[in-house]
Amino acid sequence: MRLEAETRPTGALGLTVIRGSGQVEHLGQQLPPSRWPTRELRLAEIVAHGMPQRGLPAEVNRWRRANRANLARGLRRVMAARALGLPHFYGQLYLTVFRGDGKRVDLGLASLRVVTDVGVKFIVDDFNANAQDVTTMKFHGFGTGGTAEAATQTALVTEETTGYNPDNTRPTGSQASAGTTGSATYTTVGTFSPDGGASPRPITEHGIFSASSAGTLLDRSLFSVVNLVINADSLQATYVLTVNSGG
Repeated sequence: MRLEAETRPTGALGLTVIRGSGQVEHLGQQLPPSRWPTRELRLAEIVAHGMPQRGLPAEVNRWRRANRANLARGLRRVMAARALGLPHFYGQLYLTVFRGDGKRVDLGLASLRVVTDVGVKFIVDDFNANAQDVTTMKFHGFGTGGTAEAATQTALVTEETTGYNPDNTRPTGSQASAGTTGSATYTTVGTFSPDGGASPRPITEHGIFSASSAGTLLDRSLFSVVNLVINADSLQATYVLTVNSGG
């Protein structure tokens, strides 16, 4: 008896496409764009989008319970400014996870913190044509650091490196703006699909930057851990910068 065998090389390719509208095409499947509001929220809406709610998936409510302290840090400041009628601006960060099996997990409002000192300096320097350009504030940084937000920060605490694709290159977000009486918003949506590092990636921080690497940090947010399986899961961040008039 004569036995023969033949082996051939095989491979698999997974692709993620981020459309200009923030729409995501993940592993060949086109997924809906961000569903989160792109305007200033009323208190009841902040609670609805950020706190545990009856009828939500258990996974979402567990994450929201763990994240309550992170959301509350910024909420106290926003509510105080509103109560005093003070002009103010702040970021709203929403998170959505797309799992490798096609499941979508809308975690919700993760943070209302914190625009940085270097971020506001960048903005006013652009008024003076000082080689700055606020239209570049569209790059989304993701990291694993656990230090609370501070206005003095200039970078994420532990930003991803090889997890980015290409390495050390932040995802580029879509851009949109809108306005209502008394406030206006700038929205950018970016998606992180880790392809390197230990799996799962325990993501806990996000920032908006003026460049795909280095650059100026506009806003940093800390949130409860979101675990992402490399080469499978994606984390979509919807960042809404709200600017109020008056004063």
